[in-house]
Amino acid sequence: MKNSVLLRFMKKETIYEIEPEMVRIPRGSIELRDDRIQQVWTTKILPMDLAKHLVTQKQYEAVVHANPSAFKGTQLPVEGVSWIDAVTYCNALSDIYSLEKCYETSAANKVLLKKEANGFRLPAEAEWEYACRAGSTGIRYGTLDAIAWYKNNSEGTTQPVGQKIANDWGLYDMLGNVWEWCSDVYDETVYGSYRIIRGGGWNDNERGCMATNRRRSHPVAFKIDDLGFRVARNSTAH
Repeated sequence: MKNSVLLRFMKKETIYEIEPEMVRIPRGSIELRDDRIQQVWTTKILPMDLAKHLVTQKQYEAVVHANPSAFKGTQLPVEGVSWIDAVTYCNALSDIYSLEKCYETSAANKVLLKKEANGFRLPAEAEWEYACRAGSTGIRYGTLDAIAWYKNNSEGTTQPVGQKIANDWGLYDMLGNVWEWCSDVYDETVYGSYRIIRGGGWNDNERGCMATNRRRSHPVAFKIDDLGFRVARNSTAH
């Protein structure tokens, strides 16, 4: 079924519910550090759009007709998704809105990011941290209990998106609730295709929920109940 026909057949309320609310992120730069290898580097950030909220189970199920989450709830963040699952969702969402897909995939799960495509994608980790900080300079953009669901207040489960205080750019749950997949390979020479995870989750202690934390895991095999994602798009405002 062609995209235009698909959109006509989908209910208007469904189209509205799956369309992510995006926040314009301005150009800038961010200094990243990796304590494992004791390196610091600066990355320039182009203007982009980043989803205000984590992808919910309602959105995920409407797009890919599956829900792998351990904790069920339409407004809970989707979790139990691998990196390749998140990429598949981005491509499917792009297809629904007749946008150019950002990822080319093969049967062997080889993935190529088309950097100039106008569709939905995962944020790069530099984009993620820059957006998470929203101009702040500390390890968090606010008091942890006010901005994040983590081990001390989550009651052992994920929580509906957007319930805590947003950062200064209007982004919710950048820390806590679920970790978020990023586009980047972590360190190909050491970890192969492992991808980067950011943000901390509902089962993490305070030290797990910091803007600077970097973790990584296998893009296909790794699926856990405190790992989800949010979508990004290239901005036309440069």
